[in-house]
Amino acid sequence: MNNTNLIEVDRLSRRFGSKLALDNVTMAVPGGIVLGLVGANGAGKTTLIRHLLGLLRAQSGTVRVFGLDPAAHPVRVLARLGYLSEDRDLPPWMSVRELLRYSRAFRPGWDAAYAEQLREQFQLAPDAMLRHLSKGELAKAGLIVALAHRPELLVLDEPSSGLDPIVRRELLEAVVRAVAEHGRTVLFSSHLLDEIARVSDHVAMMAHGRLVLHGPLAAVMERHRRVVVQANVPIARLAGLPGALFVSGGPGEWTLICNGTPEAFAPALRELGGQLLEEGGATFEEIFHARVGHATG
Repeated sequence: MNNTNLIEVDRLSRRFGSKLALDNVTMAVPGGIVLGLVGANGAGKTTLIRHLLGLLRAQSGTVRVFGLDPAAHPVRVLARLGYLSEDRDLPPWMSVRELLRYSRAFRPGWDAAYAEQLREQFQLAPDAMLRHLSKGELAKAGLIVALAHRPELLVLDEPSSGLDPIVRRELLEAVVRAVAEHGRTVLFSSHLLDEIARVSDHVAMMAHGRLVLHGPLAAVMERHRRVVVQANVPIARLAGLPGALFVSGGPGEWTLICNGTPEAFAPALRELGGQLLEEGGATFEEIFHARVGHATG
C-alpha cells in the first residue's frame, strides 16, 4: 500500500446472483481529504462501502484499508474507523447518555470530553430516549458515536438521507470541522449532488457498478466545459465530437457538456459546418448527468 493512501481498491468486482454490483473498481483515497462518492441509487456505492467495512469479502480483486484486508482483520480496521449510515441503527431503549457510555466501552480511543462537546453542540439532552428522537436527532447521535473516538477515517453512507436542509447543513459542518481541525479522512457517499460539491476535495462517480470518474474536485470542474454551438446536423454527429459527453437542444443550436476545452473539437466542429456560440464552466450537476447518463449498464 502507498503510505499516503488510507484506502486502496484494486480491480474489485462483486456479483449477487446474476447482478454485477461492482465492475472492476479501482480507487485510491489519500489521507486528509473528503472524498465524495456519488451515484444514483443502485450504482454500487453501498456495496463498495460494505467491502471497506469488512462486511463483504472481495470475490475478485483486492480491498485494503490502512494497508489491511478489512474482511480478514475487522477488529484492527474498525478500531481506526468511524461509520454512520442512513439506517442509524441505534438501540431505542437507551438514553443519549447510555448510548455514549455503551459506545465508549467498545472504543479504546474514546474522548469523553469531545463526545460531550458534540452532544452540547447538537443540543441533545443526555436523558432523552433514543426512541423519542427525531430523524435528525438520531443522525446527530450517530455522528457523535462515529466521531468521539477520533477515527483516522470516517465513512458516511447517505448520512443525511431523509433529513431537512437545516439538519443536513449542521451535520456537514460538523464533518468539515472534524476534517479541518484534526486532519481526518472522510469518505462521504450521497446521491445529493449539492452536498458532495459543497464539502468534497475529491469526487468519485459511480454508475452501474463502475467508477466512471475519480479525481480532485477542482480538476474535475476545470476540465469539464459547457458549450453552445450552432450546427445544422443530426445530434449523433455532434455526440461524436472529441470530448463530447452529452448533447441537448436543437435543431440548429445545441448545448454540449465536454471533457476538455472547445479547442480540442473545434476543427471537427468546423468540418460539420458548425460554429461556437458560447463557452463556460459546467456545473457539478451537469457533469454528473453527462457522465452517468453516458454510462451504460
